[in-house]
Amino acid sequence: MVTKPDAPATERNRNAILEVIRDEFQDCRAVLEIGSGSGQHAIFFASRMSWLTWQTSDLAANHDGINAWLADANPGNVQAPLELDVEEPLQTNDKFDAVFSANTAHIMSIAAVECMFRIVARCLTDGGKFCLYGPFNQNGEFTSDSNRDFDANLKSQNPAMGIRDLEVLDGFAEANDLHRAGLYAMPANNMIAVWIKS
Repeated sequence: MVTKPDAPATERNRNAILEVIRDEFQDCRAVLEIGSGSGQHAIFFASRMSWLTWQTSDLAANHDGINAWLADANPGNVQAPLELDVEEPLQTNDKFDAVFSANTAHIMSIAAVECMFRIVARCLTDGGKFCLYGPFNQNGEFTSDSNRDFDANLKSQNPAMGIRDLEVLDGFAEANDLHRAGLYAMPANNMIAVWIKS
């Protein structure tokens, strides 16, 4: 029996995230989550947005944990995880009118983040939304001392990791026919950026 992984941060941030994405996704029907991690976000959000079908995805190594949470909660509108490495082709031809990802951009290399935007653009329908949650820099500057410290900690673990400049992400988006349509300030110096496919 697989022990369900526990990501405490999901419980700390989930209500604030839900307030934003429930509004952003109110007219959407199919969401791809990139980097579902433990699966806890998927279950929490999907159970409160019953009109959505929530497609989980992650590296194969995380699938057992996601499936353990799904088996326990048995949500009717959450799909078993797709295998997804953003630097490899997406293993589905399905289209989605929304994509969600949380706390992924700063733990990927910048090249992988660019790949993520390409995948988002390929799988989104026209007018579809991409909501990305996490810490971001603005105008090349940290938005808080705690984010500066967090960035240093990330880079000490792996120099390829780090908090990304929002303007760089906008560049990746624009190269893939996405434009930023919203930016929400969130607790603990995080944000949700929203891009829409043209």
